[in-house]
Amino acid sequence: MPTVSDVAARAGVSTATVSRALNGKPTVDPDLAERVRAAAAELGYRPNGPARNLRRQEAAVVALIISDVENPFFTAIARGVEDVAHEVGYSVVLCNSDESVAKERRYLDVALQERVAGVILSPSGPESSVAQLASLGTAYVAVDRPLPGTDSDVVLVDTQAAAREATAHLVAQGYERIGCITGPSGVRTADDRLAGYRDALKAAGRRSTTKLVRRTEFKATGAHRAALELLAQPEPPDALLIANNAMAVGVLQALQERGVRVGREVGVVTFDDAPWAALVDPPLTVVAQPAYELGAVAASLLLARIADNTRPPTATTLGARLIPRASSLRG
Repeated sequence: MPTVSDVAARAGVSTATVSRALNGKPTVDPDLAERVRAAAAELGYRPNGPARNLRRQEAAVVALIISDVENPFFTAIARGVEDVAHEVGYSVVLCNSDESVAKERRYLDVALQERVAGVILSPSGPESSVAQLASLGTAYVAVDRPLPGTDSDVVLVDTQAAAREATAHLVAQGYERIGCITGPSGVRTADDRLAGYRDALKAAGRRSTTKLVRRTEFKATGAHRAALELLAQPEPPDALLIANNAMAVGVLQALQERGVRVGREVGVVTFDDAPWAALVDPPLTVVAQPAYELGAVAASLLLARIADNTRPPTATTLGARLIPRASSLRG
């Protein structure tokens, strides 16, 4: 593995200058700092996180704040974060915000009190704020959802495009009254999935109607209630786009209670390819998101930010994949 001395020799500077440059010290000339970073990149040098953090009186710990630890999508993100962080000597503390801004803020306060090296956050809503992290120079990265009003490192999935493709698939299968059950207003992923649904209907020459849309929490309970409301209408939907796999559980329960057969009387497409999605009868058509990759990329961005807090913000957008199965296929 290349050392600080190797980077110093390549850049033609002292090891002290390398350390100051990679830690984002303002006393280093910007051109010199860029030369050091280029040398480190060429050699594949990675700072020793734990040792550096001890010098800065920070713990070699990353805080990961996600909105629902029971959702397989977020647990896969957590695994991606942990695998990358563990490789370079960092531990990961997992925090569950339950989509609560107040709970999220408490965890951010704890992260600052414990002097963690950095924070990866899936923001709970439009009131999420990392102002205190920024003011104290603590590294942070947003994952799955951008931070409102903040120009930060972020890694996302293009869920609007994915929802548009999923809805277009339902249109192509001949469904006429396509409904959408999505998350709370103001949550970026919920808003984007609704926008993609509406985009597809518009492209197909159809009008979207609020009668076929329900917004609720990203939980089975809320989706169950929403599905029952839709099914009770004089003209219920003959297909549903569901915003995540936890909600899909509630929708499937409602359909079963009302004796509505999935794949025959109502088509179903849900976000996230949960382990059980291919095992139910009929197997569910899903929008598979690269959750593990989201976590891995977020962790890599955070490590880069810890090493150099002066680097420009990076926005990474990953794609999702529609996997058609019997719950939506006709004929």
